[in-house]
Amino acid sequence: MDFGNLIKIAVKALLNNKTRGFLTMLGIIIGVASVIAMLAIGAGSKQSIRDEIGSMGSNMITVSPGNGRFGGVRQSGSSMQTLKMEDYESIVREASYVDKITPTMSASGQAIKGSNNTPTTMYGTNADYLEIRGYTVESGSVFDESDIKHASKVCVVGSTVVSELFPDGEEPLGQVIRFNKTPMKIVGVLQSRGYNGMGMDQDDLIIAPYTTVQKRILAINYIQGITCSAISEEYTDQAIDEITRILQTNHDIKIGQDNDFNVRSQQEMMETMSSVMDMLTVLLACVAGISLIVGGIGIMNIMYVSVTERTREIGLRMSIGAKGRHILWQFLIESVIISVLGGLIGVILGVVASKVISLFNMPTAVQPFSIVLSFLVCTVTGIFFGWYPARKASRLNPIDALRYE
Repeated sequence: MDFGNLIKIAVKALLNNKTRGFLTMLGIIIGVASVIAMLAIGAGSKQSIRDEIGSMGSNMITVSPGNGRFGGVRQSGSSMQTLKMEDYESIVREASYVDKITPTMSASGQAIKGSNNTPTTMYGTNADYLEIRGYTVESGSVFDESDIKHASKVCVVGSTVVSELFPDGEEPLGQVIRFNKTPMKIVGVLQSRGYNGMGMDQDDLIIAPYTTVQKRILAINYIQGITCSAISEEYTDQAIDEITRILQTNHDIKIGQDNDFNVRSQQEMMETMSSVMDMLTVLLACVAGISLIVGGIGIMNIMYVSVTERTREIGLRMSIGAKGRHILWQFLIESVIISVLGGLIGVILGVVASKVISLFNMPTAVQPFSIVLSFLVCTVTGIFFGWYPARKASRLNPIDALRYE
């Protein structure tokens, strides 16, 4: 069987119907381009989120209250009061795999300066929080241990808060603002970090001594959480185990009992977000892949039309010695050429579309496997949807074919 000659015949047949061939390819082109673009968006978003979480500190660990009963009523973690200053002090004293650590609490409210105001969040921490979260003081300084001891009314503010409260460019250092009803003196301004991959403004915050937020803002005697960092990323699991044992001892939790606290690392968050993004990426790819099926059906439809139109040609070729398998391969090759060529154009358009999408601040990352997968799918589509019409053509009776009008 001369495949070279069969390919020439198939190409010539397609060139004789260029418009029909292109329209047949269009479904494949759109399908492949959509799949590549959707996978690129999914992969780019996943990498962006991983980078964002990693920028917070891949060795960061957070401790928060767990679900439990309070006063006989089942409460959510946010309502529990299971973490105390003694827990923080025990971790500081006993944990050997923990580097930086701070109690954490937060309060939402209105920051006010004169006639300007903005809704924001105040975080109560110590100076270690900035290093754990990767914040840098651009001007001024951070509050010290003396401020924490005396619950001083001082704070460090993000650039978004500064721009909202001081729109005329006034120097914020040394200025007194109010958070709800509490006056706070600005001692430092944080370097801008912009928005993270999840669309949250990282500069819309106020950081104050945790004792100030605890006593003057929230008026509570417990802490809402603990944020710390392991001495290095590879010791994160050991640090989590160490913190868990310390808190279980402090809270008198017996073996088999549920913990009344949660200990989470950035790695866990990263894995959770990655699995979610993987699921969304697969969903997007499946939706885009529907157009590939539609394109394959289009190929089958056109090949049926082609077989009908060329019935006399098929009968003539059979009458001069062409066998059924030659006819089968001829139409099958035409189908594969349409799908593969459409796939090639679709890959180019998909890559270009991904680059264009990235210009609109949407992260994309074209995956090599998506290109290989697209070619494989195109080839399989061409064979699958082209085989039945080709088989029909190969089984035509030469005499009936020659008589066909």
